[in-house]
Amino acid sequence: MELRQLRSLVALVESDLSVSRAALRLNLVQPAVSQHLKQLEEELGVRLFHRSGKRLAGLTAAGELVVRHARSALADAASILAVGRDQRGDDSGVLRIGTTHTQARYVLPPTIRRFRVLHPEVEIQIHQDTPRQLAEMTVQDLVDLAICTEVIGSHPALIALPCYRWNRLLIAPLGHPLLSARPLTLELLCEHPMITYVSGFTGRGHLSDGFAKEGLRPRVVLAAADTDVIKTYVREGLGFGIIADLAWQEREDGDLGMRDLSHLFPWELTRVAHLRGRYLRRFERRFLELFQDEAARLTRPRR
Repeated sequence: MELRQLRSLVALVESDLSVSRAALRLNLVQPAVSQHLKQLEEELGVRLFHRSGKRLAGLTAAGELVVRHARSALADAASILAVGRDQRGDDSGVLRIGTTHTQARYVLPPTIRRFRVLHPEVEIQIHQDTPRQLAEMTVQDLVDLAICTEVIGSHPALIALPCYRWNRLLIAPLGHPLLSARPLTLELLCEHPMITYVSGFTGRGHLSDGFAKEGLRPRVVLAAADTDVIKTYVREGLGFGIIADLAWQEREDGDLGMRDLSHLFPWELTRVAHLRGRYLRRFERRFLELFQDEAARLTRPRR
């Protein structure tokens, strides 16, 4: 059994069982990928795929198990190579960061700016997806580090480090009645159309739970994964918005009013995670240090 056979297997699965796309991904010709898979099946003595004629239709139960172990073996091989590069003092390579729009847009820029000064030879790739998908991408070693609020803190295959706490702000066009309401309550929020995050993003679950516990149902008229989209439609007058406090930019958002909502909803914890047992390269460890340093500055009082 060879690593190239395992790479072909994993690439095929990640290419939706398309041999042509797997070959393109690996910079190989299609017959080479097919040969690797044939050799692997012959050596194992089991079929890894269900077939419909010549077409691969899905993984068998054995195939599912082999893919899981193949991913682990490839991650271990990558860790071994990373040890060698670190010992040689080689700080070149690619840093793959999985995160959400809010983190990429509002949290990561200062860290990446500092990191680029220290490691100019490292290419940074930012992969944006849902928190649940980010956790799976980290487990599959498709990203080196994942940064988000939901899911990763409880995933058994990941080591998740707490970074910072955040809560929510109400944003609205100047003059909106909620900006001057005293006291600001959940019942009052339900009287007006709301714009906020889609389910699975940026604490939406806890937001919905906060209303449900009081037997309330907010009038959500639009939901988005992108904070800038929420701000855009608040400016269009569709409703007030609820966003992460870290996404408020005083200079850029001065045309909107805002109110702190931390008295109404629980605090959220953002974490950075990596695959358990995976060797972190020197520049990955440095990025973690820089991010945690910047994260310490994120919590600031709101009026």
